[in-house]
Amino acid sequence: MTPKVRKAVFPAAGLGTRFLPATKAMPKEMLPVVDKPIIQYGVEEAIQSGVQNIIIVTGRGKSAIEDHFDVSFELEHLLETRGKKDLLATVHAVSDMINVAYVRQKEALGLGHAVLRASELVGNEPFSVILSDDVIDGETPCLRQLIDIYEFYGAPVLALMEVPRENVSAYGIVDAEPVSHHGGRDRLYRIRNLVEKPKQSDAPSNLAIIGRYVLIPEIFASLEAIEPGSGGEIQLTDGLKHMLRSRPIYGYKFEGTRYDAGDKLGFLQATVEFALKRHDLGEEFRAYLKKLPL
Repeated sequence: MTPKVRKAVFPAAGLGTRFLPATKAMPKEMLPVVDKPIIQYGVEEAIQSGVQNIIIVTGRGKSAIEDHFDVSFELEHLLETRGKKDLLATVHAVSDMINVAYVRQKEALGLGHAVLRASELVGNEPFSVILSDDVIDGETPCLRQLIDIYEFYGAPVLALMEVPRENVSAYGIVDAEPVSHHGGRDRLYRIRNLVEKPKQSDAPSNLAIIGRYVLIPEIFASLEAIEPGSGGEIQLTDGLKHMLRSRPIYGYKFEGTRYDAGDKLGFLQATVEFALKRHDLGEEFRAYLKKLPL
């Protein structure tokens, strides 16, 4: 029987330089889309996908993330004494959300290195990786879609999305062949090769790896075996390429809308579209946008 995916690793040690000066003293993962930090969207997706434990790989200056998912006695006491029961329930919901453990990445040495730092907490079991910069809105959580594929095939699965050819140099790109699954051949792929941020002329396709992965513990040995790439970083894509020598890896073109909340434009798009879907904000916000001289 295929072991269950019970843990999700959140690499969160990056410096967030694309959002300076806001991220000079504030983790980029805590930037709010409407009224919820980016990382919380990913944590909620993990919970909705059946994950029971969160491992956050943090770095210097990231204590606000730990505080966010911790109990805040002073705030809770203040809200309780003022009778603000709705806000108190909101605060409790965050701290009671899920089991969270933390491990430190002392240097930002790449995504692969961040995943490797979580190896002892993951142990010898399958796990997921969520990059909170990628906020994905779908009827079925993106991670749940990947876990369903993993449970069917018993192999690692990566989230894929088609991107414009001129943008391939910003992503890990796969060379893959379509696989028939549940009567269709347009979503599931068996991966033949992976290339990290190729030039447009060298890209084997326009299928990009997006920030959701279901992995097996063998990835840790592959990450330890590879040499650091440019900038001395250990790339997860290179580790996956190494593991591909000995076992199959699948990619799944997920259903849903992805927002690159690590990019200013993507962050703004996510904020507007999530606000429009809110029952308490959507109607008034939509009326406001219609009045703008666009």
